[in-house]
Amino acid sequence: METTKKILTNVKMPFCPGCGHGVCVRSTSKALENLGYGAKDVVMVSDIGCAGLVDPLFATHTIHGLHGRSPALGLGVTLGLDNPNKKVVVVQGDGGATIGLQHILEASRRNVDMTLIVLNNLLYGMTGGQMSGLSTSNFKQFKHSDDNAEPYDIVNLAYSAGAAFSVRVNNISNFEATLKEAIEIPGFSLVELSSLCTSHGMKKILEFKNYVVEEEKFTNKRPVGVSLRRNTASLFSKVKVLDTQFNSTISETIGVVIAGSAGGGIQSAAKMLAQAGILSGLYATMKGEYPITVGTGFSAAEVILSKKPIQFTGLEKPSVALAVTEDGWNKVKNRISSNSKVIVDAKINTESDYETKEFLKEGGKKGAALSAISYWIQKSNVFPIDALLKVVEGSKYEESLKSAIKSAEKFKELVYIDR
Repeated sequence: METTKKILTNVKMPFCPGCGHGVCVRSTSKALENLGYGAKDVVMVSDIGCAGLVDPLFATHTIHGLHGRSPALGLGVTLGLDNPNKKVVVVQGDGGATIGLQHILEASRRNVDMTLIVLNNLLYGMTGGQMSGLSTSNFKQFKHSDDNAEPYDIVNLAYSAGAAFSVRVNNISNFEATLKEAIEIPGFSLVELSSLCTSHGMKKILEFKNYVVEEEKFTNKRPVGVSLRRNTASLFSKVKVLDTQFNSTISETIGVVIAGSAGGGIQSAAKMLAQAGILSGLYATMKGEYPITVGTGFSAAEVILSKKPIQFTGLEKPSVALAVTEDGWNKVKNRISSNSKVIVDAKINTESDYETKEFLKEGGKKGAALSAISYWIQKSNVFPIDALLKVVEGSKYEESLKSAIKSAEKFKELVYIDR
C-alpha cells in the first residue's frame, strides 16, 4: 500500500445544507484511512444522482457510472484488479440501488471483494423527491404517495444472493465503525446508510428515525469470487496486418458514405473499401449505422480515406455518396452538399440529376454496394481496383465478391479524376 493516507480532497461538499451524504463521505474516508489505505489504493465508483456528486471529493481513482450501473462497473474493476492491497468502493443512492438491483444481486452472487455503500435518503433527491424502491411504507404515507407497494429489503436481498456481509445502519452521526468492518471483510459487502434529505425529506434526525427500517446485519462465510485466469494469445495475434502494396493518387481527405438496405452487405463493403485504402498506403476509418432491428430498414456506413492521420471520425458532409436502395438513400440524402459526388442505383428516385447506374441489376442484392464502390474507385482512380480485389482474396465468399467488384466493368465510360 502507498504511504499517503489522505483520501479526501479539499473540494467543498456539494450537498444541500443538512444533507446526510456529507457524513457518509467523511465516515468512508476515515474508515479507509484507519485501515491503512491511501488514495492510490482505492477505486471509488459512483452513480447518478446526489450520490454521484462524490467524485471530486475523493483523491482516489474515480469512475462515474450510469444510473444503477455502478456496482457492475465496480465488479469489473475488482475482477480485473485482483489485488488484496487495493479496494473498490461503490457509492450509490437508494434510487440507483433499485434501478440497478440486478447488478447488486450479481455482485452478491459472485461475492467479489468490493464494498457497496447505499446512501438511503428514502427518495430521489435530485429529481424532486419522488419515492424509490427503498422508500419505507411509513415514509410514503408521510409524503402522501400513491405507491403502496412494500419496499425492497436491500440488505436481506444481498444476503440471500450470497453477499459476505450486509448491514443497515441508522446511526446518522457516524458510520465509521460499520464501514471499517464492511471494508475489512473479504468478499462483497453492502452497507445501507440512512441519510437525511433536508430539501425533500425532513429536517431533523429525530423525525427521520420514525420512518427508517430497523437495523439488521447478515454474514455469509463463502470463498471470495475471483476471475478465471487463462493463458490465451493476444487478440492482436489474429489480426491480419495490411501492409502497403499499392499507390494512391489522393492528396486530401475523402469521406465516403455507402447506403443501402439491411442484408445488402453495406457494412462488409465499407470495411473492404477501408482495407483497400490501407493496402494503398492510406489512413482509413470505417463506422456503420443501422436500426436496432438489424434485419430490416436502412444500412449505412462511413469510410474516411486520408494521406494524413485521421483525428476525428465524424463525417458531416461526405465527399462521395453511394446509394443502392431507397432505404439507404432516404437515410443519407439530407447530408448531401453541393460539393458531394453522388452516384445512385437507377431504381432510386432522387428528384435530382445525379449519376445513376444499375448496381442492383449487375451486382445483385448482396453485391450492389461493392459494385458501386468498385465503380467509384475505377472512375476516380483513387487507387488501383487491384487493392479491392486483394482484400477479398482468401475470403469464404471470394468468388462472389470478385464477381460483384468486376460487375462495375459493365458500365463502360470515360474515366474521370474527381477527388
